[in-house]
Amino acid sequence: MSVITTEYKERISQLHRELGIPADYQSNCGLPLYPEPLDLEDTEPDYYQRPQQLTPEAHQAWLAMKQAAAEEKIVLHLISAYRSVEYQCALIKQHLQAGRDMDELLTKVAAPGHSEHHSGRAIDISTDGCAALELEFAETKAYTWLCSHAAEFGFVLSFPANNPFGISYEPWHWCYQV
Repeated sequence: MSVITTEYKERISQLHRELGIPADYQSNCGLPLYPEPLDLEDTEPDYYQRPQQLTPEAHQAWLAMKQAAAEEKIVLHLISAYRSVEYQCALIKQHLQAGRDMDELLTKVAAPGHSEHHSGRAIDISTDGCAALELEFAETKAYTWLCSHAAEFGFVLSFPANNPFGISYEPWHWCYQV
């Protein structure tokens, strides 16, 4: 099991300062600090053929859920899984370089240390005929199936509309709950 160490907290604080994330973000966002997992395993490549990883438990739950959906002719595509803190930093830097405002950006991307993807238990999902990471996913049979069945496999929708974290609605983002 992963532990949040003093060194990890200091690393996250330093990265926040370097990125220009407000000093009060950690206390105001409501998102927990997620340690990076000690044990990850490779999943199938994502929809774009990039390698992905999850914790062993989340990986097994994903495979079981994907298979159950397939048995009902529902296609689930893995778009994203584990992200390191460094990957999250690079993602934020990319958005900032594109001219995005930090306050607006933090409603769409969690600050390093606070992304569920760091836990190795979060997945972004899409389906055939749907652009990845778009709200249109909420109008698909795959999303309807997930809303009815994901909990059976331990997955919950992390960011429903009007969630308390101030993160925009993400119908594609599901997290395995231990």
